[in-house]
Amino acid sequence: MVMALHLCVTFNSTTSNPVQGKKCKYQGQSVRALPIRILSVGKKRSHGLQLMVDEYVDKLRNYCSVEDVQIRSNPRNAHDQRAQVDAEDEAMMNLIRSDDWVVMLDEHGLDIGSEQMAELVGDVGNTGASRLSFCIGGPYGHGRKMKERANLSVKLSSLVLNHQIALLVLIEQLYRSWTIIKGQKYHH
Repeated sequence: MVMALHLCVTFNSTTSNPVQGKKCKYQGQSVRALPIRILSVGKKRSHGLQLMVDEYVDKLRNYCSVEDVQIRSNPRNAHDQRAQVDAEDEAMMNLIRSDDWVVMLDEHGLDIGSEQMAELVGDVGNTGASRLSFCIGGPYGHGRKMKERANLSVKLSSLVLNHQIALLVLIEQLYRSWTIIKGQKYHH
């Protein structure tokens, strides 16, 4: 079951970018805290990166439950790029439930700011979903099934990010989202 969500993003008519300075509609309000699951394809993480990810996971757990799941890159040792993407796609799809609300991170996704990410976290709590899942693809991106299943596609930057850097940026932004929602001073 794919659930729709209207993400309220204010755009500047001349640049098609989210307007800076827009306040999150949930700031200081009570929000249903869905469990968050982050699925990321890749090789073993560096020790330094894992320390930083663990630090933000610990901070996020003050607001909601968080699960960080690593999916092995090229799980079938395919020699063909398409076969590799398909195998990673299948491994990721096997971990997604029908009542998950799925955000696919993709370089061609919607360009949102921190306030809009906070709104996304708040809005998804009102959808009836049981979990919010963020999916980070491998070196060649996501497969067809994930692209069809995702409720929303978001890009973290106009730059293409390595999956490990994308993970760190995502988890920091999720922490930032909760501090925005709670009206705490982390964000500006």
